[in-house]
Order: sequence, then C-alpha cells, then structure tokens
Amino acid sequence: MKKILITGGAGFIGSNLSLKLLSRGYQVRVFDNLSSQIHGTSPDVTSPLFISIKDKVEFFKGDILNKKKLEEALSGQDAVIHLAAETGTGQSMYEIKRYCDVNVGGTALLLDILTNQKHTIQKIIVASSRAIYGEGKYECNEHGVVYPDERKDIDMRNGDFECKCPVCNQEVILLPTCEESKIHPSSIYGISKQNQEQMTLTIGKAIGIPAVAFRYQNVYGPGQSLSNAYTGILSIFSTLILNGQDINIFEDGRESRDFIYIDDVVDATISGLETEKANNLTFNIGTGVSVDVNSVAGLLLKNYSGQGKSRITGNYRIGDIRHNLADISLAKKMLKFKPFFSFNEGIENFTSWVKMQTITSSDYERSFKEMQLKGLLK
Repeated sequence: MKKILITGGAGFIGSNLSLKLLSRGYQVRVFDNLSSQIHGTSPDVTSPLFISIKDKVEFFKGDILNKKKLEEALSGQDAVIHLAAETGTGQSMYEIKRYCDVNVGGTALLLDILTNQKHTIQKIIVASSRAIYGEGKYECNEHGVVYPDERKDIDMRNGDFECKCPVCNQEVILLPTCEESKIHPSSIYGISKQNQEQMTLTIGKAIGIPAVAFRYQNVYGPGQSLSNAYTGILSIFSTLILNGQDINIFEDGRESRDFIYIDDVVDATISGLETEKANNLTFNIGTGVSVDVNSVAGLLLKNYSGQGKSRITGNYRIGDIRHNLADISLAKKMLKFKPFFSFNEGIENFTSWVKMQTITSSDYERSFKEMQLKGLLK
C-alpha cells in the first residue's frame, strides 16, 4: 500500500502524518475543507498546518459530507486514514447537529461508498478518542473496579470534583483505562467518536477491509492551532499568556490528562497502517502518565518566562471528565509502540515553537460566554 488518502489531512495530526508518510516513500493525498475554525480565513497565509503540506501532497479541497468530492478523493487509493471530524468536547454540547452530521454522517458516507461502489481501498484507519470512555476506570475500596457516572452538578457546585463509586458514592482511585473498559461517553463529541469507531470496525469486517481504530489521548505539539478556542488547553493557555492575560483554571486544577506528543501519535498511526496484526483492533495511544492542570499551567508560565499568572476559578464544564490515564500495554505489545517524548520534553518543543509564532487573539472569551449562556459552564 503506497497511495494513502487522509481525510482531514490538513489538520494537526493529519499534516504531521502526511509529512512523515512522504518521508517514508508513500504517495499522500489529502482531503480537507480547510475549516476557518482551524485554518483561519486565508489558509495560504494564516494556517501553518496547511502551509506545511501545500505543494507537497496531492490536495483535494472538499467537505466530508460531499459525496462526489469524496468519491474523487478515494479514487485509486490503497488505504484511507479517516481523521476528518469536528473536535471539541465543550462545543459539541451545543453544536450538536454539526458534530453528529460531520463525525457520524461523514463516516457513514465514507463507509457507504466503500460498501456500494468499486474502489481500491485495502485498509481503513479511523481516529477515535479517549472521550468514548467517559470518566474511565477507577477502583473502589469496597466494590473493586468501577466506572463512575458523570459527576453531579450539586457536588461540583460545592467544590467536590472527584469521581464517586456508582454503587456506594465513595471517592475512588484512578486506574489506567484499557481498551476493554466500559464505553460510556459523557459528551456529544465522545458519542460521535464512539459511533465513528464502531461503524468503521463493523463495516470493515463485513466487507473484508481491515480496519484499525486509535483512541488518541490529549494530543499536543508544534503546529497545533493557537487561534482555535475549542482545541487543547496547551494552545488555549499559551495564547492567553502571550496576550498578557491570566489563565483561568477550571475546577480546582487537580484534574489531569494523559498528554501525548504529536510525533508519537504519528509513529503509532503509521505502525497501525503497516502492521497486519493490528487489523480489526482498537488501541489506546497515550503515554500512560497523567499530568494535572496546575502543573501544566506552571510549566507553561515558566517556559514563557513567567508572563501572566494562573487563577483557580472553580468553574466547571458539563461534559468534562475529571481524569484521563491510558493503559497502553496493547499498543506496546502489538505495535511495538513506546512514547519517545516525556511531557517536559514535549512542552519545551511546543513552547519554543509558540514563541516563534505571531500570536493573535483567540475566540476563547466568546466560547466561554457561549457555554455560560447555554448553562454548560458554571
């Protein structure tokens, strides 16, 4: 397989993946609508992601819901890496139709074409997300392994942000979440990623095309959009700091995430593409290490020479999870995957890149107010 189509290939993961595939001798075709939320109004000028791949890949501009253009993009390709999706937990809770149309509908259209028309696709890779686990896996001293429900509004309003045992309502201990863990997403984004994954694996088996799903954790690194208010906290915090604004930390700052550097994500994805043993399997792609938000903010402020300060607000978003910690043992075993970058190394690379960028204002304040008005931010 040498001809690879990447849907959403001008995005953060897609552009980095494209460049790595090119360096390995693959022919890469990118299909992307160049969304202004990610690329700005003039991608040729405002999008480092698109600029990095422009004139290096075969580029097809089009929407994942446009059947004719998607058919054209699929023509003659050996494999498809399906990354096209709307991303953003918070935004998904009030732009419900858009997230379902693009993530679920776009995947359905892709699979419908592969099922009902002639094509040359031999493998499908689909980007899933850790968001499908909801709060993930924990241990209760009395009831063993449990999967907490969404945290209660009344608890968080009183400053109690930790997850509780769904049986006895006692606090629980975080465990690494493995691929066999309970699937119970707590956001529309998570639900849509679950649907993308399940549809792809189900139809892949039915029509005899091997499929691999990757449940990416919190991906970060150089090139990540700094103007998209719905992207990861590293970009949001960086933009605020360099614009001379304080960081508003939600909850108590002890919430944590498993941050995975972009180069490690790219390597894992290519391994899944090239490894037959990975066919029809699902993998967590993370580091197996969680970092709390207070530590993230402190490290960013340090790397940006102490500009600005952080402030714990006690605010919380409906649909957010408390902690995220991936069990990556299956990827280590089947894909020989081992994260190369520690969080400190990755942050140093990321902040060094950010310092070289022209920092503009983001839509963070607008997104903040939108969620408040809809009762999703408290």
